[in-house]
Amino acid sequence: MSLPLVDLPDGWAVAISAGAWAGASVAVGFVANRLPPALLDHDTWLTRLRPGEADGRWYERRTAIRTWKRWLPEGGDVFDGGIDKRHLPGRDQAVLERFVIETRRAELVHWTLLACSPLFVLWNRPPVAAGMVAFGVVANVPFIWVQRYNRARLQRVLGRRARRVPT
Repeated sequence: MSLPLVDLPDGWAVAISAGAWAGASVAVGFVANRLPPALLDHDTWLTRLRPGEADGRWYERRTAIRTWKRWLPEGGDVFDGGIDKRHLPGRDQAVLERFVIETRRAELVHWTLLACSPLFVLWNRPPVAAGMVAFGVVANVPFIWVQRYNRARLQRVLGRRARRVPT
């Protein structure tokens, strides 16, 4: 068996790939939007922050995230019930906790889309497939970083609030 499985001219392969990226984005976003908050109210091995992220400060020091994150498109409110994550809708405990959940939802969407990248070898010649995988990285990793950075900041605020509350 040799790849690609389907022999297409590069132009058609790129056009089909663009449609596949768009379709996957809509499908994954649609499904993720319907996940109950209870599934996302805690970190998993994938979403938990690592020590090297230094509670989100790594993103500030190494990627200058505060200067470019505002330029990324936001699709959290595309589907009914979704939340636009550009701005906090409030500062009370419940709002911050819900926002943390939404950062996990968005991160999961982008990890899932990134995981789709290898599928593009099925109908793209190796150089084009490599470009599609590179596109998957470029189009998803910054969003993953933003969600992890925002969640780290929110969790710091929630942690400080929890320490202030008398028991």
